[in-house]
Amino acid sequence: MGRCLGGSDTLFGLDARKRNFRFSISFHGSCICALLTAYLFYKTESAESRPVTKIFLRCAWFTMVVLAASIVTKSGKVLVSRQFVEMSRIRIEGLLAAFPKLVGTGKQHTFVETENVRYVYQPIEALYLLLVTNKQSNILEDLDTLRLLSKLVPEYSPSLDEEGVCKMAFELIFAFDEAISLGNKENLTVAQVKQYCEMESHEERLHKLVMQNKINETKDIMKRKASEIDKSKIEKNRGDKGGLMALSGPRRIESSFNDMSISNSGSGFGSGSGIGLSSDVESFSIKPKGRPSASATAPSKGLGMKLGKTQKTNQFLESLKAEGEVILEDVQPNVAQSKSSLPSTDPVTLTIEERLNVVIRRDGALNNFDIQGTLSLQILNQEDGFVQLQIENQDVPGLSFKTHPNINKELFNSKHIVGLKDPNRPFPAGQNDVGLMKWRIQGMDEASLPLTVNCWPSVSGGETYVNIEYEASESFDLQNVVISIPLPALREPPSIRQIDGEWKYDSRNSTLDWSILLIDHANRSGSMEFVVPPADSSVFFPIAVRFTAASTYSDVKVANVIPLRDNAPPKYTQRIQLIADTYQVV
Repeated sequence: MGRCLGGSDTLFGLDARKRNFRFSISFHGSCICALLTAYLFYKTESAESRPVTKIFLRCAWFTMVVLAASIVTKSGKVLVSRQFVEMSRIRIEGLLAAFPKLVGTGKQHTFVETENVRYVYQPIEALYLLLVTNKQSNILEDLDTLRLLSKLVPEYSPSLDEEGVCKMAFELIFAFDEAISLGNKENLTVAQVKQYCEMESHEERLHKLVMQNKINETKDIMKRKASEIDKSKIEKNRGDKGGLMALSGPRRIESSFNDMSISNSGSGFGSGSGIGLSSDVESFSIKPKGRPSASATAPSKGLGMKLGKTQKTNQFLESLKAEGEVILEDVQPNVAQSKSSLPSTDPVTLTIEERLNVVIRRDGALNNFDIQGTLSLQILNQEDGFVQLQIENQDVPGLSFKTHPNINKELFNSKHIVGLKDPNRPFPAGQNDVGLMKWRIQGMDEASLPLTVNCWPSVSGGETYVNIEYEASESFDLQNVVISIPLPALREPPSIRQIDGEWKYDSRNSTLDWSILLIDHANRSGSMEFVVPPADSSVFFPIAVRFTAASTYSDVKVANVIPLRDNAPPKYTQRIQLIADTYQVV
């Protein structure tokens, strides 16, 4: 620092005799402010009035700063150490190695001084949190710094032992860097330090969300193509083997699915409750009923007609687009289809969904607020089906659970474990989800809404100005938000004056779609303003809202998959999603 600003090993020179003032600076707050102030005084001197009078220090870090912050064991082993001044490794190792010899037993004070440095420390279970400072430092400020670091260590290392501290060593160093700058304590709280270390970026999360959507779309297309190839092979095999095989084949496949069911009466997961197995083979057996001869005699011709129809439809849509028509593509497919289309790589996949059914009046009052959730299971291999699921959830008022008839209700009510009544039988295996449990939450109020939308239309000067704003709750980060506002019949798209996000006008349905890809802490509120010809205010209602979130109200999750045999617990994946099934402002 001295070489950079002053040009010599000493910092600055001031002619105190000619100016008749004395210059002194306290480094209690910040060394940088003191150095800049001294530099300004130095620059105001003329070249003739700059004698070789040394001012106050020879090196900045020797004045009231923290030299190092360390965590050591009581035997003297160094676990983490962060130096805030230029210091050799031999020097800091020597200082830390001398510390255990200086600490006495049965003494109340928490500092030890030597000829050159001062040790300020605090015991943390079997460890010492240690500050190494020079003897000119303010011990009150050092104790305040030590108090802040003692609050930060448990936040980043829940287990205050040697293994836990070494595991979180880099996180602790980053936290120390935020709390101490150039050897001086920053005026921060524990919450601010954690926020700075997390370094959350709205743009980064937005980019990751876009990339994940592209990956999911690619997987969806891949799975759909594979399904079409499988269907074409099945249709071809039916046509080659004749009508008799076409009728008997699905029955055998259906019987194999019935054998996989865990209910002897035939009313297992696939019937009754509506959240069980759904076989794709049933759709194969239904299609040939209308045209059995075509599928039996000319299977390739039927496949060709199907492909030709798709090409003609695409050509027709392209021609409409060329004429200026706006063609809306369904960017939000059925959630059940998209969920099942994604290939699973882990042996066990758990899907937790909550669906919102919300109707809000335009004055803000609630007409309906209903939350329904489901837990479903997908197992690829039969040998992985001998498991039980340990469930955890948040204690929410109005939350009630219902389990499948084949689930052991006593085990669930007593230990919150989902398992079959007969532990000797496995869960069904296959590519389809098996519904295990559902729940419902009632009695929620307006304060629990994840998103509120206000619409303010007003007529002025032969035009209608519509202002719409949204406010999102801090409890959820919403994804793929679409707010659809109905409009009067228009010849031209509405004039958008201001918008936070993107918009799209659907001329066929006469709606304006306001899209926000992600709503998080960076954009909890937003607004849009557009202008249309004069219209009644009731035309702009009801407003429909669609979104998803990666967390739920009940916070239901599977804490552990318990194997019933002497095998290792299988790998499992959880998919947790909150979906706005019906969300309207009327």
